[in-house]
Amino acid sequence: MRFRKVLPLVTILGLCQIGSAQAPTFGVGRTPTAEEIRAWDISISPEGKELPPGHGTAQEGAQLFVQHGCATCHGRTGSGAQAPTLIKSDGTTKSSVPCLAPCVDDTNVMALHSPFATVIWDYINRGMPLNREGSLKPDEVYALTAFLLYKNDVITSEDEVLDAQTLPKVNMPNRKGFADIPEWKHGAPRLQGYP
Repeated sequence: MRFRKVLPLVTILGLCQIGSAQAPTFGVGRTPTAEEIRAWDISISPEGKELPPGHGTAQEGAQLFVQHGCATCHGRTGSGAQAPTLIKSDGTTKSSVPCLAPCVDDTNVMALHSPFATVIWDYINRGMPLNREGSLKPDEVYALTAFLLYKNDVITSEDEVLDAQTLPKVNMPNRKGFADIPEWKHGAPRLQGYP
């Protein structure tokens, strides 16, 4: 009996809710323009089809690492500081400051665990430098990416030019989930935080 009295009330409230969802917006908000959507659509796929024109070398990236203050957070040598380790250390330098979570240290260096070089480019482009995210020019991002890959022995030459065509072709150590590296097979230790 009580249900019969409550049902009409619930129905009326539901219809009011539907009606209010279709009410006028009173001039609040608008549909973004195609140009505004393009400006925010900055995702870079593993194939790198969305990479912008530009180029850079590890040699140029080494200078930019200093100029843009990367060492402030990541350490002078790319390791041993509070922010994630970017360059594998010799193992003798340990930070006295706890690593920020998720901790990316010598057991989990970004340039070594990322399956695609385009992921590194994308992260630097979107998230660096701290408090000035997105301020780097494409040439600077290519150069910093080349620097990190060179310092971690992923590319072999300081003068190797990375651009929209060459970056997606970089063979990352984790491209196959470490399956092709003998020490990572058959229950051997994995990178910190990964199965």
